[in-house]
Amino acid sequence: MLLSTKPEAARDHLVFLADVLRQVASEPIPQAVELLLRARASGRRVYAMGNGGSAATASHLINDLTKTCRVPGYAPLRAFALNDNVACLTAWANDAGYDSVFAEQLASVCEPGDVVIAISASGNSPNIINGLIAGAECGASTIALVGFDGGRARQLADVVIHVDARSYALVEDAHSAVGHALTAAVREALESCSER
Repeated sequence: MLLSTKPEAARDHLVFLADVLRQVASEPIPQAVELLLRARASGRRVYAMGNGGSAATASHLINDLTKTCRVPGYAPLRAFALNDNVACLTAWANDAGYDSVFAEQLASVCEPGDVVIAISASGNSPNIINGLIAGAECGASTIALVGFDGGRARQLADVVIHVDARSYALVEDAHSAVGHALTAAVREALESCSER
């Protein structure tokens, strides 16, 4: 026997997502774009980090920043997802604990002028918090994409893009849309400069 489908649940999710996206404050977006453009212009690096679905969002964002934002005549952004290095991730988790997996990587590679992007629905994951602290200590600018009440990450980051929702699915979907918005803005800024 086939289960009966409930299309209302899928439709409702999309309606809720549209409402959530309308409530994302617009002010932090250009601030984040400015940090990314400044890092690209000065040859600095961008590091993103997340857990679970947010790890996938971090990887997707880095893909878009390094590929979609590439404009002829401009050096591309040098960007990396810290959660993609399985060897480093598991070595630090095994030897020092999962709370340190991002902070220890940043301690090795992060320099002043870099940008660290933390993506976390709760904003309270210990490895995300420690990564933001490590980024700030090395002189990087920090951006946090958070949901729920923003958690501790909301207090630590230089730029906070807050998705005011209490659903992991809605927050993660909105963070993906924010990533595409950042990508579109960075690319448009470079293209408009190249047309002058």
